[in-house]
Amino acid sequence: MKLMRIGVDLAKNVFQIHGVDCHEKPVWRQRLPRDRWLQTVLEKVEPGCEIGMESCGGAHHWARQLEALGFRVKLIAPQFVKPYVKSNKNDANDAEAICEAMSRPSMRFVAIKTIEQQDIQATHRIRAGLIEQRTAKANQIRGLVAEYGLVAPKELLMLRRAIPCWLEDADNGLTARFRRLLDGLWDDLRALDGRVSKLDGEITAIATNEPSAVRLQQLRGVGPMIATALVVALGDARQFANGRQFAASLGLTPRQHSSGGKDRLLGISKRGDTYLRTLMVHGARSALRTAKSKEDRLSQWAVRLAERSHPNVAAIALANKTARMAWAMLHHGTDYQPNQAAA
Repeated sequence: MKLMRIGVDLAKNVFQIHGVDCHEKPVWRQRLPRDRWLQTVLEKVEPGCEIGMESCGGAHHWARQLEALGFRVKLIAPQFVKPYVKSNKNDANDAEAICEAMSRPSMRFVAIKTIEQQDIQATHRIRAGLIEQRTAKANQIRGLVAEYGLVAPKELLMLRRAIPCWLEDADNGLTARFRRLLDGLWDDLRALDGRVSKLDGEITAIATNEPSAVRLQQLRGVGPMIATALVVALGDARQFANGRQFAASLGLTPRQHSSGGKDRLLGISKRGDTYLRTLMVHGARSALRTAKSKEDRLSQWAVRLAERSHPNVAAIALANKTARMAWAMLHHGTDYQPNQAAA
């Protein structure tokens, strides 16, 4: 029994295996516990066999483990596995669907992230979570003080300035108990500010020491935040055939709804990594805001596009072009070339 391909349905404590031979006949179906599944695979499978998994929690870790043991590992996005699930959903059917999906010649696979990429990604994810908590805390403070007739302007900076004034003003109607509560909320908000600032410094240090991030910061509208996020998403950029594929993976290309030979392009698809797409668009808006004072071809192209269409359209187009240029720079190992940017 020589296994040609194996699909593995990952879970927290149980791993479902589905293996087929060279005739596509299922020859190994087994449910294995977490502490024994890797050793069992080593005993039954020869190195060089293809092993497929969904790109989910823990998949990149196990992919690195299996690759180190000599196996060829393919990660598949869950939405591409779902169409191959037969009948009801369970672990066995999921493993079979993964095994079937990875055999398709046109299947798209997810690049396996390195430890360094996952470290940078974790930094970004923690920072984004802290910002959500900080926003929630600020909204909570606004809602509570509004019951006492106190309001602050919309910006977080204005709220930071208002809270100490509220605490010091003895005639604003706040009770002693609520002042103690508000002081505790103020401490929580400052603690979140401190953690976000610390992670900002961590990301800046990564962007300074990572050669790929340093190269990407040559692009217009790309700073340490976007550069490090691009390094996480692209790696060496080998998983994408061209820059348009990378832009499409971020949802920066038009969504299509065509039929009967009639092409119909809609707004951007908004697929893929929402976090990175948001950063790219914000960076493009920043670059577009100062483009009128620049004389390079890319800036003039963006300005002309904004004048004849809309600034939002120009920002998306500039983000798309930035994504393509980032792919080209990492794929070919080159620096930013301004003369070719608006070609």
